[in-house]
Amino acid sequence: MTTSTSRAVPPRHRSAAGTRRRKPVRRGRLALAISLSLLLLVAAGAGWVYLKLDGDINTFDAGGLSDNRPAAGSSKGENVLVIGSDARNDGNAALGGGDVNDIGRSDTAFLLHVYADHKNAVAVSIPRDTLVTIPPCKLPDGKWTTAQPDMFNAAYSVGETAKGNPACTQNTVESITGLRVDHTVVVDFKGFAALTDVVGGVKVCVPQNVYERDLNPKRPTRGKLLFEKGEQEVSGQKALDYVRIRHGIGDGSDIGRIKRQQAFVASLMKEVKSNGLSPTKLLPLADAATKSLTVDPGLGSADKLISFAMSLKDIDLHNTKFVTIPWRYKGARVAIVEPDASDLWAALKADRTLDGKDASGKKKTSPSARPTAAATPVSGKGITVTVYNGTTVTGLAAKAATELTAAGFTVTGTATARSQDHATTVIEYGPEYRSKAQTVARAFPGAAVQPVPGAGINVVVGESYKGGSTASPQPTAIPKDVTEDARSADDNPCSNLTYG
Repeated sequence: MTTSTSRAVPPRHRSAAGTRRRKPVRRGRLALAISLSLLLLVAAGAGWVYLKLDGDINTFDAGGLSDNRPAAGSSKGENVLVIGSDARNDGNAALGGGDVNDIGRSDTAFLLHVYADHKNAVAVSIPRDTLVTIPPCKLPDGKWTTAQPDMFNAAYSVGETAKGNPACTQNTVESITGLRVDHTVVVDFKGFAALTDVVGGVKVCVPQNVYERDLNPKRPTRGKLLFEKGEQEVSGQKALDYVRIRHGIGDGSDIGRIKRQQAFVASLMKEVKSNGLSPTKLLPLADAATKSLTVDPGLGSADKLISFAMSLKDIDLHNTKFVTIPWRYKGARVAIVEPDASDLWAALKADRTLDGKDASGKKKTSPSARPTAAATPVSGKGITVTVYNGTTVTGLAAKAATELTAAGFTVTGTATARSQDHATTVIEYGPEYRSKAQTVARAFPGAAVQPVPGAGINVVVGESYKGGSTASPQPTAIPKDVTEDARSADDNPCSNLTYG
């Protein structure tokens, strides 16, 4: 007894050979059906991958960002703050040692400015020991601190939690630079090690043999050899050890370590670029990175993160520069050099590269094009002013003085005001200088004008001043100490390691 359910084919549907004739359109439909099925499977798989990535991404509380931020859209470029965290929570102690409940700190930090033309970029490193004024920051209990002077890396530790405080570091960077940070990315030990593994290793240059005690100065013996002198590839734990070494290599300074970290990030970018920036290539990187990334809510999904990464694919390695904020030693710490730092921030805000080129992506206006309305420039010719910092934000008076000088004003000096609680800028003037004081006020929209018997013209900068408010200032040159010390992402890993 048969169980077959096949039915006899009527004779009119048989060929001379006795088999069923299949119409060509059926084969086409079958191929189409198979193709659509495969596409659905691929789409479902991609959807699963994106869903998985979304589940791995951690975001920090945007409620901790300051209400007193630089204006959005002041530059067409983007500013991305990258923080390397030495937090030991969430399995990081296995890679870095230490107490899992220890306070999270920022081991390294740089501000990446992606120019509006998306063909140029510059990363500005901020030494961890830099003396700054940390602005008000949100504590875990919801309260806010008051502004206080401290080292830069202390901002990440405000609140003394194991996971750290990225929002406070972002607030501090915005306060220092006057630039709005569009995105913040925190990479911990695990994420860093995973990234270097996925790209297959990163080329580095080691100036001397390095041993375990060089990584941990408290170790009683020299220990085993970690790195042999010379150029080599590192990944995973070894890559992490390389970027963390400070005391036993080069001159032992944090500045020296920054030099090596810049060279490392340049080599990492070179490896990623050589592998190709396509979604297929980016997914393994994203999978490795998102497991240990903490980002701002603006990058808090897989599509946003990968879309941002894809937007960087046209940036040339030679046009990607690494510099350090203008600095000098102040005892055992680092102080920001003004007005050099302000000149650097002004250049980034104007989307000017280190060599002075316009990278704003704006098309040059043709002679026949209709001119657009522009604000009337403020001319400071023949007007002498003194600038005072009426806030606790370091360098604000110097920043205002630089912009006033660029607009033609004569600045006799800068100083700290008698009180540092000025919310808005005030223009003080003696009765005979009223007209000139009103001209100065035009350079500070919203400023109050106040007569003071016996005074000349004083600008008391308030918290409302964020820089860039003077009308049509002339571009200032970026200091040579910054440009001459710059590293390109395509440089040899052994070059320009002055401190290493």
